Amino acid sequence: MTPNNEYPPDETALLVVDPYNDFFSEGGKLWPRAKEVAEGIGLLDHMRTTLALARCSGFRVFIVPHHRTTPSDYTTWDHLSPTQRRIVSEQTFAEGSWGAEWHPDFRPRDGELVIREHWASSGFANTDLDFMLKQHHIRKILLVGMRANTCVDTTARFGQELGYHVTLVRDAIGSFSWEEMTATFELNAPLYAHAVLTTGEFADAVTDTAERRGGGDLP
Repeated sequence: MTPNNEYPPDETALLVVDPYNDFFSEGGKLWPRAKEVAEGIGLLDHMRTTLALARCSGFRVFIVPHHRTTPSDYTTWDHLSPTQRRIVSEQTFAEGSWGAEWHPDFRPRDGELVIREHWASSGFANTDLDFMLKQHHIRKILLVGMRANTCVDTTARFGQELGYHVTLVRDAIGSFSWEEMTATFELNAPLYAHAVLTTGEFADAVTDTAERRGGGDLP
C-alpha cells in the first residue's frame, strides 16, 4: 500500500477546478471579487508551479469545469441555489464568451482530460470524474483552482466520500474573502482532507516520492 505522504505518478491526479477567465483574468466577471485573496496568496503563480510540477512528474491532469451558462439555463428548474440565481443574473461563464474560455496558463494539453461540466459545486455530481479517475487507476487527487469554499471544498469532500486520498494545495486555491479561506482550510478541511499543503510542501513531497522510488531529481 502506498504511504499517505507519497504521490506516485501512476496513482495521482491533479484536478484544476474552474480555470476560466471569469475567475482568473483581469476583465473577468468574478476577478474583482477574487483579486484581493488571489494576489495576497500568489494564487496564479502557485497554480502555475503546481501544474508544472504535476506535469513534469507524470501525474494525470484533469480540468474540472463549471457548466458554461446560456440565457435559457435554469428557466424550468424548481430549486435553484443562491449561487445559481446569481449565475443567471450575471451570466458568468457564458457559453461562447471570453470569460468562459480557459485562462491561457491553465489550458489543457493533449492527453489531459476535460471532465463534463458540473451544474453546482461538486465536480463529481452528475459528471464523469469518478469514472475517468478509476479508468486511469487514480487513488490520490490534489486540488487547485476556484473557489475554496464552494467547488473545491465540495469536490474534495465528495472525493473523500468515494474513497480517494485528498490533498488541497492551499496557496493554489482562491476564494472571494479571507473569511472563506479560513472556513475552508481551518474549519472544514481538517475534517475530511488527508493533507493540506502549500505549493512548497507539495514540491518537497513530490521530490521525496521520486527519491524514495529511485527516480532521482525531477526532470
